Amino acid sequence: MTHSATPDVEAVIDASAKVQFEAFLDEHRIALGDSLEGLTEEQVRRSLVPSKTTLLGLVKHATFVERVWFDEAITCRSREELGLVVSPDESFDLDDHDTIASVRAAHAQACEASRQAVSALDLDDLLYGNRRGPLPLRWVYLHVLRELAQHCGQADILREQIVSGETS
Repeated sequence: MTHSATPDVEAVIDASAKVQFEAFLDEHRIALGDSLEGLTEEQVRRSLVPSKTTLLGLVKHATFVERVWFDEAITCRSREELGLVVSPDESFDLDDHDTIASVRAAHAQACEASRQAVSALDLDDLLYGNRRGPLPLRWVYLHVLRELAQHCGQADILREQIVSGETS
């Protein structure tokens, strides 16, 4: 798996905390999208665990995560208003129209919208659209980074199972 456009996180060592968070978020966003690279539509939909987790489902779920944390939390619009499913579990569901290209495009668009939504915010600015109540952007960055890191690990394992299953 290649991460050709991965940010150079070493280059932000002396940057502000916000720039550092954003570099690490982008590194994980790209890694998750890259987990689909070079695989077939059938492979990315393959269910290898008892849950709904598939490679394509992970990237679709990450799109939901971006929209919840950087759209719902900032704009205070409901998931219904945003056209989102209600629960995180539902965000893994794939339909016949979901393809590698469509899911990657939706994910890239959501990530760019997230970057735009927070561009004028500071880490200590409060976001009011989450059910937990007001949360500082710093907490949201940490939460999303933690979730993306977890999903990147899951994607690495699923991808390894898929690729090793094809060669054995």
